[in-house]
Amino acid sequence: MVFTAILLSVSSAFAQENKFIKEYLERLERSKDYLILVAETMPEDKYDFKATKESMSFAENLMHIAWAMDWHSESLMGGREARNWETDVELKVDQKSKKEMIATIDYTFDKTIEFIKNFDTNRLEERLEYFGANRTKRQILLLLTDHITHHRAQMLVYMRLNGLKPPRYVLYQ
Repeated sequence: MVFTAILLSVSSAFAQENKFIKEYLERLERSKDYLILVAETMPEDKYDFKATKESMSFAENLMHIAWAMDWHSESLMGGREARNWETDVELKVDQKSKKEMIATIDYTFDKTIEFIKNFDTNRLEERLEYFGANRTKRQILLLLTDHITHHRAQMLVYMRLNGLKPPRYVLYQ
């Protein structure tokens, strides 16, 4: 009887973790679709637009999202050494065209989604340091989505500042 209770408890926790990942991936797919639509909607000649001198450009925000997805998944959660921001140009604007940046963000979302699909849910409770805070890997996933939303919101403001109407978010919830 005790063994059965333990087994049911473990099964329930595992099912909850799988449900969390399933729902998380669904949300990440929708976020990908919306971000790509935003990127496609902004004219290429406005990709260098910055709200202020100190701000990232529209293009830099887009590529920063790609960088963050790679870092949060592959490095923080997966343990791979982080890319060198100063020298690695794969996930930076560099000399990329709008089409190349959209392809990069699309690929990075797919790579991140695949990483999360294959992530061992038993490791979601593992803790690590995150900018001075101790966080679980589950929290890292949630922080990643917050980060994507944060930079995408800046991109939406840039669209408005350029007289463009952003795509409706409600269609991508």
